Amino acid sequence: MASYEDVLSLSVRRGFIWPAVDLYGGFAGFYDYGHNGVLLRRHWEDVWVESFLGLSDNYHLIDTTTILPEAALKASGHVDHFTDILVTCTRCGESYRGDQLLEAATHQEEEGLTAQEIDARIQELKIRCPNCKGVLGPSREFNMMFPVGIGPTGKDRAYLRPETAQGVFLNFKREFEALRRKLPMGLAIVGRAYRNEISPRQGAYRMREFLQAELQIFFDPATFGDALPFDAIASVPVRIAWAAEKDSSGALEIPAKDLVTRGLPSWYVWHLVQVQRFYLDTLRIPRDAFRLAELDDKERAFYNKIHFDIQVRQESLGGFKEVGGVHYRTDHDLKGHEAGSHAKQSVTVGATKLVPHVLELSFGVDRNVWALLDLSYAKGDRVVLRLPARVAPVPVAVFPLVNKDGIPERAEALWATLRKRIAAFYDDSGSIGRRYARIDEIGTPFSVTVDHETLEGKGVTVRERDSQKQFRVLEPELPNTLERLLSGEATFPA
Repeated sequence: MASYEDVLSLSVRRGFIWPAVDLYGGFAGFYDYGHNGVLLRRHWEDVWVESFLGLSDNYHLIDTTTILPEAALKASGHVDHFTDILVTCTRCGESYRGDQLLEAATHQEEEGLTAQEIDARIQELKIRCPNCKGVLGPSREFNMMFPVGIGPTGKDRAYLRPETAQGVFLNFKREFEALRRKLPMGLAIVGRAYRNEISPRQGAYRMREFLQAELQIFFDPATFGDALPFDAIASVPVRIAWAAEKDSSGALEIPAKDLVTRGLPSWYVWHLVQVQRFYLDTLRIPRDAFRLAELDDKERAFYNKIHFDIQVRQESLGGFKEVGGVHYRTDHDLKGHEAGSHAKQSVTVGATKLVPHVLELSFGVDRNVWALLDLSYAKGDRVVLRLPARVAPVPVAVFPLVNKDGIPERAEALWATLRKRIAAFYDDSGSIGRRYARIDEIGTPFSVTVDHETLEGKGVTVRERDSQKQFRVLEPELPNTLERLLSGEATFPA
């Protein structure tokens, strides 16, 4: 079991992720990535793009501005509704999120409550300020967007974008025309968003500057399901926690077709299955550590007709935590921008004219990186990150067994040849045992050691991270062998 301190200590020691600006005492809600963290994050982003843009040849990656004018965010509802409930101590002035205060006392999710309901619950539970035990003042709504003044006088009001989705909606009509007027059409962004969290906590789980990977799928609800091969996944068990059961530690295994029987659209269930496959098959998340958790009418955003959170169990954060979501946003977003801009967002596909509906697949990149660190962390006689090969920062390390007898020169030559096909790392510092320990802690799945037998033409030793087993491979066969091991096409010899 990995504690938060265990994962953060490894993360800092091996260059993954740490609190920003710690030279000046830190900067709450902001984190920096080190050299291995950037590689892990980029590899996750690569497999995300491959997995979800690969669902259709009409799904594409775009990039948009991170600063949006007030008019656009007024139309989207963020200016008026993008709020959390703020509670401030009357003695020390410390501020808290109301739902987090309640969750700390009840150990249950307390989302979706109004300011009045939170005040009543605080009184009922006799909650005092966690910092000084003072009396908490009345709660109020707090808008979480960061304002930005544009121009030399700052008179043009704008905000740092609170989500990547609005950039997609603002570019919908241009992309629809450029992509030859076809639905469904998917537009994805992997980029930064900003939220002025009242009390950021739990490290990379709740940040003020963070990365999102989101795919917005524009579709005609009358025909979308017909275009998807639902029969191929109808019997797949989907791990579901209904809204009334989220406080438990488990999930039900429900065949996809039964979810349709219970009222979920077939196209929505089809995408739930694709999300589950991404986590279980691509990221190799243990099955019992994954679930799709329903949000009820009170919890979900008013514009979401159906909302399931993607949750991964993380011991460092105390249990199941949200890392993404699958949201049916109806036609709310395009109609909002149509009303705000007075530019028609309806399109004609075939004989049908409509404002497309939107299915959003949304993922917190930083949360997913932390989840991988948490689930991969193992500590026994050694510390090891059992990361999937496809997202490991460095897939292969090359070592000389000793630094003499021409072995380092042979190892460097092998490394130079290998890195033309595979991202490989070379290390000749310290004993071979210390080198193994270092790469185990960054999650490198395979290492190659050059020794005296290599000089005799007997090949090199390949070591597997998790089992620590080794076998010899002739040098000409090494690149192909490693590529097959890394892709999963081959397994390590028993």
